This record gives sequence, structure tokens and C-alpha cells, in this order.
Amino acid sequence: MNNLIKAGLTATAVLFAGNAFAESHGMHGVKGSDQDVSGGTVTAEEIMAPANGWLVVHRTDADMKPGPVVGYAPLKKGENTDVAAILTEPVKSGEMLMLMLHGEEGGMKTGAFEYTLGAKEDGPVKVDGKLVMSVITAE
Repeated sequence: MNNLIKAGLTATAVLFAGNAFAESHGMHGVKGSDQDVSGGTVTAEEIMAPANGWLVVHRTDADMKPGPVVGYAPLKKGENTDVAAILTEPVKSGEMLMLMLHGEEGGMKTGAFEYTLGAKEDGPVKVDGKLVMSVITAE
């Protein structure tokens, strides 16, 4: 099986698992779908946030590890729909993106996104040790 098919199957599995995860945990979840990002934005269809925070767009690949941040958007507590994040660098068709729920804790300023990869400021939300996220493929 070639790597592109493996990546697609893995992304599909993660997407379904992420959606089931969101439903089973009530107030935590990210729902996204493969989409055209040529306009410089990526959109999460629905995000359930336990508190104000951030939709953070990470690069990822078949290993499903969060990579560099390439976009983010603020979230309010509760249900957020059609949340668009402006991409800070080009994303090519076929690349995988991880749409992840991040909190608003630990930074120096409220309302300013302060996270860098691996930092605690405005870091990822985890439930039962698992990231709250969905993986999509850019079209």
C-alpha cells in the first residue's frame, strides 16, 4: 500500500475517532473535514470548548504527531461553529493538518495566543491524557 493511501486511511480513522471522542466527552471536541485551503484559511465545522481557548492548526503527517503551528483562531466557551483560522504559511494540497483545541491558561495575556510547540502557555487540552483534535487533508 503506498504512503498516500496509508495516510488517507489513517486520517479517516483519526477523524472518526475524534468525532466519537467529542460525542462521548460532551464538552470537548473538534470536528473538521478535508477542505480546500488555497484561500489561506482552514475551517473547523464545530468545536465544543469547556472554556475560552483556541483552535490551533498544526502540521502533521501519517505519524499523527502535532507539528509546527500554521494557524489559530479564538474560541468561546461552549459550542463554536464554522471557526476559520488564517494560515500563516502556505499549505499544499495533500498535506495533513491537525485541528486542535488549546486552552487560554498560563500565558502573560488573556486573549493573546502565546503557545509555541512544547510550551505550557495556551497549551493543548487533553481529556484522559488524549489530545482533543481532528485531522484533515488539504485539498
